[in-house]
Amino acid sequence: MEAAPGARDAAFEEHRGLVFGVAYRMLGSVAGAEDMVQDTYLRFRAARDEPRSARALLVTIVTRLCMDELKSARLQREQYIGQWLPEPLVTRESELPSPENMAEREDDVSMAFLVMLEALGPVERAVFLLREVFDYDYGDIAQVVGKSEGACRQAFHRARERVAARQHRYTPDYARRRALTVRFLEAVNEGNLGGLMEILSADAVGIAAECTHSAAEYAKERTAFGQPIGSFQNSRFKLAEMATEVEIGQTFVDRCVLELMEGTLTAETAAMAKWWCTEMQKRTVDTCLQLHGGYGYMLEYPVATAYLDARITTIYGGTTEIMKEVIGRSLGV
Repeated sequence: MEAAPGARDAAFEEHRGLVFGVAYRMLGSVAGAEDMVQDTYLRFRAARDEPRSARALLVTIVTRLCMDELKSARLQREQYIGQWLPEPLVTRESELPSPENMAEREDDVSMAFLVMLEALGPVERAVFLLREVFDYDYGDIAQVVGKSEGACRQAFHRARERVAARQHRYTPDYARRRALTVRFLEAVNEGNLGGLMEILSADAVGIAAECTHSAAEYAKERTAFGQPIGSFQNSRFKLAEMATEVEIGQTFVDRCVLELMEGTLTAETAAMAKWWCTEMQKRTVDTCLQLHGGYGYMLEYPVATAYLDARITTIYGGTTEIMKEVIGRSLGV
């Protein structure tokens, strides 16, 4: 039985906020979410049979549309250099209440939450959001994404682990972040080579550590010849080498930090830390990209942007060659 257009419109308006909420969480873009809302409305209105649940049908339509959008080339962000950030929702005091800026915008629609979701593929993201945010049963989720209940449970488990892995252990307060920024600017303006090199070295080690962790997690899931690529000896050896170099770099940087705080850090030691840690970062990221295979060149994977960023770290703040020159001259040669 076909529903009257007026009834369809009323049902859609009742759930418009929910449709927008799902689309925005999936895409992280207000404009993209609005497009999905419009496409969902058109498909919902064109459905021939009367749905048993308008809410279920609308969620199914918008979720599948967003999954297709995430898989498309338009959302690979192939021309974007750097860390992608979602488009924030802005509410003006003069705006009248609407479904988009009322109940469907809760604490989970935060910049940090949406950035963390970037670690998930389209299906994992859909399963995670429907289960974690909208409290759907696995049976209903399976119908929405077109997978079995067992596959949805596994996808949710993987997604939750990935999101948890990307959460910060703590959030530095404003005073601490401001102090770090001031310290960096002072090091640059005053020509404080030791302070500048310490900051750059710590950044390089941190990025290398994050890439190594991401590559290890990816190696557990990516399969080749019927088994995870992490089970191959060459992959394990590469991961072991990276983990070891990261630990060495962290130990060196920790020593430099202590010497900087004590006022005993020399330009030569800082130069050693800078050139070795940034070169280590570049080697590590290169290897991580190779472990990802072709996916490593897709900017939806963090290793791709880390690869681009690593190209410059050995140059700014003093090239590797300059750092070695500083060290060589300190040796009297």
